[in-house]
Amino acid sequence: MLRRTAPLIGTLVLAAVVALSAGLAFAWSEQRAFAQLGDTAVHQLNLYAAVLDIELGKQGDLPGLIDADGEIGALLKAPEAAGMRSAINRRLTRFVARSGALWAGVLDAQGRVLASSDWFRPDSQLGRRMTDEPCVADALAGNETRHFAPDAAGASTVCLARPLRRDASTLGAVIVRTSLEPIETAWVESAFRPESEKPIVVDDAGIVIMSSVPAWKRKPLSALTLPVRALPDGAELVSLQASASGTRELRVMHERPLARVGWRLLMLSSTTHVWRDARAAAWSGGAAAGCVGLVIALLLQRRRVVAQKLAAREALQRANDELEQKVRQRTAELEMSNRELRREVHEREHAEQVLRQAQEELVQAGKLALLGQLSAGISHELGQPLTALRALADNGRLLLERAQLQLASENFQAINGLAERMGRITAQLKSFTRKAPVSERALPLAQAVANARLLLRARLQAECVTLREELPDSLAVQCDAHRLEQVLVNLMANAIDAMHASEQRVLTICAAASGTRVVVRVADSGPGIPAQLGARLFEPFFTTKPPGEGLGLGLVISSHIVREFGGVLRSVPAESGAVFEFDVAQASVEGQQWLTQSASH
Repeated sequence: MLRRTAPLIGTLVLAAVVALSAGLAFAWSEQRAFAQLGDTAVHQLNLYAAVLDIELGKQGDLPGLIDADGEIGALLKAPEAAGMRSAINRRLTRFVARSGALWAGVLDAQGRVLASSDWFRPDSQLGRRMTDEPCVADALAGNETRHFAPDAAGASTVCLARPLRRDASTLGAVIVRTSLEPIETAWVESAFRPESEKPIVVDDAGIVIMSSVPAWKRKPLSALTLPVRALPDGAELVSLQASASGTRELRVMHERPLARVGWRLLMLSSTTHVWRDARAAAWSGGAAAGCVGLVIALLLQRRRVVAQKLAAREALQRANDELEQKVRQRTAELEMSNRELRREVHEREHAEQVLRQAQEELVQAGKLALLGQLSAGISHELGQPLTALRALADNGRLLLERAQLQLASENFQAINGLAERMGRITAQLKSFTRKAPVSERALPLAQAVANARLLLRARLQAECVTLREELPDSLAVQCDAHRLEQVLVNLMANAIDAMHASEQRVLTICAAASGTRVVVRVADSGPGIPAQLGARLFEPFFTTKPPGEGLGLGLVISSHIVREFGGVLRSVPAESGAVFEFDVAQASVEGQQWLTQSASH
């Protein structure tokens, strides 16, 4: 009976051994395959993350490069300056072309677009309020931020926002829109193979924002994957919705955080070869326990499987080497681009320095040109006292010879008064023409007008011009005294020239405080400015005076000086005559107190 049952027992034992061997081989092969899959997935994650980190780092520097432009702050303080806005618009267009960004713009504190790279398009963003966009709201609140903001077509775009701070205040924001489409396109091209890895990026809310499968974008990760079980290496086996029809497949999900932006990079790896290899190992183990012949056959099969794995691994290694080479090449290109950008920034800073020096020379040339126009009047102002001095000196000598000491003393006092008058004129001329560094301080506006009046007194008397001054005594401004006087002399001299042929010649200078600014207005009773010439008043070398009587630089230089004060020189429409006004900073309370104390001493 034992002999009868021995084959059955042997068969059962063999079957049990075969089953146990198959089970152990299956579990070992599965664990080993998952470990290999994890190593490959982690390596791929690091490569994908490196590419993303380089691209996001490059894009993150773009708003700072725009903020480094010194004229951005000037535009925020004077948004009505059309010339400055046009220049910044073109600069943003060139910046977008060089950096590869989609769009760039400068916003004021209310979220209105002041300058835009697409200024030339019919659907330009100029003038649009963008406060409804989260990245704009964060930037205006003083935070540098980055938001994923897909467009209407579903393209992967990122909104980069940086607040524009000047003097501890947020005056606006820089917005740059960039695209992650090149990276995502490379993912899509490599995802057509059924067993290929599927890289995806999810934001902090768990929404898919980048994927090698376009149909997955903008969907919650929880709607695409269902957890099955955790794996030892921190990965997770999930059930993935592979198609719109609801077909699901098992994938191993590995995760890597993108610390720079708060996103997560996920890799969904195929498990097809895992189960295939595990089943092959189970059959191999069972066959090995059954008979030597089957073991040999299974070993040969295993050898073929190993060869296939080695070939696949070599192919994967070659792909990894190619990807690393592309990453190094892209890194070198980015470094070259950064060096080029730094060189352009250095050249721009040098050009700005040369421009500032040229502007200073132009201001000094304007002073000397104006002094030449005033020379006849100044000669008259000095000629009369000199004639009087000679007469008084002769009288004094005769009085001393006659011993009329009282009359001689009065005569010498008159000589002293004339000398003081000539000293004031020459001192003012020296102060006006001196090429001194810019020094802003608090000064009474009436004093600056008085100094300008002193230089023009001869012309005012010669042209029979009535000067009206409507200036509050307590009104003080914060600026450079010499440059303010140059602006006043230019405007007053132009007004005197304009009234040359007028019967009634009245020159009015008035000023009033407006918030933290002081508005100064110079008006004449001349024929006024023709409407067709109003747009050309501030062009260099444009003048309405006869040839030889003007260079056409007075208003240009004055406008530049006022712009340095943080203000604007403009022509104001009037019923009669010409009116020019400009604004300058009002002196602070401390500055006015200092002036009061200086006057009392």
